[in-house]
Amino acid sequence: VMNVEFKKKSDLHLLRKAWHMLGVLLFFSIWNLFPFPKSTIIFIVLWLLFVPGDIARLKYPRYNKIFNTLFKSILRSSELNRLAGTTYLFTSVIFISLLFSHAIVSLSLLFLAFADPLASFVGIKWGTRKIFGHKSYQGFLAAFAVCTLITFIFLTYFNVDAPILLIAILAGLCGALAELIPLGQMDDNFTMPILSSICLYFLFIFFNIQL
Repeated sequence: VMNVEFKKKSDLHLLRKAWHMLGVLLFFSIWNLFPFPKSTIIFIVLWLLFVPGDIARLKYPRYNKIFNTLFKSILRSSELNRLAGTTYLFTSVIFISLLFSHAIVSLSLLFLAFADPLASFVGIKWGTRKIFGHKSYQGFLAAFAVCTLITFIFLTYFNVDAPILLIAILAGLCGALAELIPLGQMDDNFTMPILSSICLYFLFIFFNIQL
């Protein structure tokens, strides 16, 4: 399978962004429809249905070729011989669901569902000033705006007795930095939910938010 047939990170790749958004919203729905630990068990089952196959394809070229052909519309060229972003996503969702509160996981998933693809879209379309690699100031600001708005709506919905606007701005900064900061060669589908959850955890403690 030739790499040129597949989208690169610098491409808009709208179908992949839609797939990402809907996939993460599915996790969000499972997390909110089923109580813990049933929701996490569902995540683990989904992990077992996808991840072993993703790992196996790297060892078996024929299977890898079939896999790449089937998922050509959503795969990037960088994933042809590496684990897919979905594997990192599954793993991070299980990880945060085991460690953090219901509200923190919910917010982190919403950040990942909306801020990540929108920051990428804005960065590719209008990202003239780069910060880290392909990450731009414009993409960072888009992620910040989206995460701030999501947090403001979320906390308002639950009628939190705290300075909601200030918390929303700080949470927006958490989400935007989690989307921006590169941790070595780690996939941001893995790092963003974890970094967002850690930051939100301390933010919730500081403002004594209990949801």
